[in-house]
Amino acid sequence: MSAGSGFPIVYVRGFAGSAPGIDKAVTDPFYGFNEGSTHVRVGSGDDPLFYQFEGPLLRLHTDEGYHILVEGGQMAYLDRHESVPPNSIWVHRFYDVSSDTWGGRAQDFSVENAARDLLSLIRTLQRKTGAPRVQLVAHSMGGLICRCLLQKIIPDEGGDPRDYVDKLFTYGTPHGGITFDVGFGMLEKVRDALGIEGADIFGPRRMYEYLTPAAVQDPDGPPEHWPAREMPTGPQAFPLEKVMCVIGTDPSDYDVALGLSADAVGIRSDGLVRIENAYVPGAHRAYVHRSHSGRYGLVNSEEAYQSLRRFLFGDLRVDADLVGHRLPDADRDLTWQAEVRLSVRGLPVVLHERLAAHWCPLQLSAGGDTGADGAVRLATTFLSSRLPPPDTSTVRFSLQLRVFSLREEQHRIFAFRDHLEQVRDFDDTLIIDVDLSDGAPSAWAVWNSRIPGAVSDHVPAGPPLPDENPGPGAWSARVPLPPVASAGPASAPLLGDGAAVRLTVAPWE
Repeated sequence: MSAGSGFPIVYVRGFAGSAPGIDKAVTDPFYGFNEGSTHVRVGSGDDPLFYQFEGPLLRLHTDEGYHILVEGGQMAYLDRHESVPPNSIWVHRFYDVSSDTWGGRAQDFSVENAARDLLSLIRTLQRKTGAPRVQLVAHSMGGLICRCLLQKIIPDEGGDPRDYVDKLFTYGTPHGGITFDVGFGMLEKVRDALGIEGADIFGPRRMYEYLTPAAVQDPDGPPEHWPAREMPTGPQAFPLEKVMCVIGTDPSDYDVALGLSADAVGIRSDGLVRIENAYVPGAHRAYVHRSHSGRYGLVNSEEAYQSLRRFLFGDLRVDADLVGHRLPDADRDLTWQAEVRLSVRGLPVVLHERLAAHWCPLQLSAGGDTGADGAVRLATTFLSSRLPPPDTSTVRFSLQLRVFSLREEQHRIFAFRDHLEQVRDFDDTLIIDVDLSDGAPSAWAVWNSRIPGAVSDHVPAGPPLPDENPGPGAWSARVPLPPVASAGPASAPLLGDGAAVRLTVAPWE
């Protein structure tokens, strides 16, 4: 049985809209999470390129030995069995009570009721599987239902969310609500005032109501500039390190939703949720060039599935930070940005990419993406020592780092007189090998520009990087940037001679 298989997995779907959308959703036995995808796009030589993804539920069957237990319905199965295996997948069918296809009076949907029913399902699973907690996997609005559970429903009962949920993984959840690029805010006001198809749940007033415990909730509504994206911190709050958000960056493949096209939301989005609204500050993030849903959506993508699998079942967490860098400060009209791509050997997809072309580069200037210690988090990935290729004991991944500058005149328009489009001031890829064969992490890292021949033929040589972390339980080392990035003319070094990528490897439960 794989690591982490002691926790049942509960899937929570997204927004279905009006009664016809709800009725359509409930006819699917797994609320759409069983849907896979096939991709046909142009490959090399202008030939069609076919790739088939089976769907996340089937993949968890084959990859991690999980089971979907139905027999006339999942709740019916739970009613008939006193003992249920913990390595099982469950779909929270919260929309069933709001559908008129079952007969009887359909109940109006509310996030709070869906969260209460989710808590009831979790308690049943804890009792019948013996598992201490469950893993929650949510798409879109489903992530808000999960946050309602963690931030309001359980605290209102005087409970601790850590007693029920082990990890939360969200695809394209509007953690900061849904806003539009058009209408100067009028579309949001009309939506929230009229509750069109129940979409006011994505506005600040309703979000404040279902994300705030009753004991501290202001009856007059949210304070000005209330941060909907933020989850509480503290001794009885759900830990942010147990949350991962997958963020879509491709609006072009998204279908019409809520009566509005992706054009209304804007290009810095997955077609429905803006990039800056799709994550919880302080949580782990992965950016993938996928749309909110549909044929090229997040849920039925290989990219998001691989992040999900490693977040739930991996045993290593690796953080990569840009540290010790110093931006040229002589020219205040220059804006410095970085792009990153993270890939793992053996996977046919890029797990994480933040690119200017996808409207999500890292902002290096003016402290945009810089932490309190001056470090810039390039990527966090989760790896599994169970998954390396059979001919090696090491896990290999790569981190491409590109740094570039844009000149902005005082009137805030980019100047391109000296600009070469798509040419970066620094562009290299760090190849990292992590070995756990001795029980403790060992790592080797080398820049691609210094590897002779093909990367696939590269074999780490020499002693591993020295561990700079004196404490137990984690390993850390700095890899200096190549001279082209860390040095330069004495009067204008590019990133400074102390620039490095700091790698931190720690066990992950």
